[in-house]
Amino acid sequence: MHFAGRKEPVVALDKVDLRLNAGRFGSIIGPSGCGKSTLLRLIADIAQPTSGSLTLGHESPRQARLANALGFVFQSPTLLPWRTVRQNIELPLEILGRNNTRVRSQGAADLIELVGLKGFEDALPNELSGGMQQRAAIARSLMLRPDVLLLDEPFGALDEITRQRMNLELLRVWSESGTTALLVTHSITEAVFMSDEVFVMQPRPGRISQTIEVPLERPRHLGLMRTPAFYDCVNRVRDGLFGGQAASSDEAMPAPAATDGY
Repeated sequence: MHFAGRKEPVVALDKVDLRLNAGRFGSIIGPSGCGKSTLLRLIADIAQPTSGSLTLGHESPRQARLANALGFVFQSPTLLPWRTVRQNIELPLEILGRNNTRVRSQGAADLIELVGLKGFEDALPNELSGGMQQRAAIARSLMLRPDVLLLDEPFGALDEITRQRMNLELLRVWSESGTTALLVTHSITEAVFMSDEVFVMQPRPGRISQTIEVPLERPRHLGLMRTPAFYDCVNRVRDGLFGGQAASSDEAMPAPAATDGY
């Protein structure tokens, strides 16, 4: 992916090669400015690559988008402030002109229960916490039952406690929805905890330097974060980001004694 520069084109992404099998959860991690969000926008057909090809299954991003096979969750919830939780979640169906009120309401009710917002159906966004707003945004992204769910740092603005709770909720929703998920994050622990695979990116130009398998059992629970296997994955991602420098610095995480978790 090239962008026009003042003197010459800026190479944002070069020779990116990423494959994520259906039903898996992947994370893209890398320093700011390495092209993570740009890559997600290309997959979502928000932008088009300068060269190369992208496929989702056997379809192009445009074909997948037109078939409503893509869901996108942004960094900000982007809820319409004058609409209730239910109305925000129903919005994709309204845009497509699917006006069967009973089907629309039942679909929204099912998603509201799935993301844990039952009882807040008629609340406006300003009456919800940041985490609850993101739950509504995730439910809205699932309203059309997409095959692929793209998430661009959806929990970056949340405190650590809320973020970990939302990680657990997202994994539960993902497992029940049956989608393929791809998450952009700056958090090493979040990438490892959520994913089957972590794609490590390096900048200038943006490229995937390493793909790291995460062999942790599912369903995931917070106790996994205290295990040697989790710390090993975290250190492998850290080494991928820092070129092995972390292994010889204080940033390397020692493996703790195994515990039963929280």
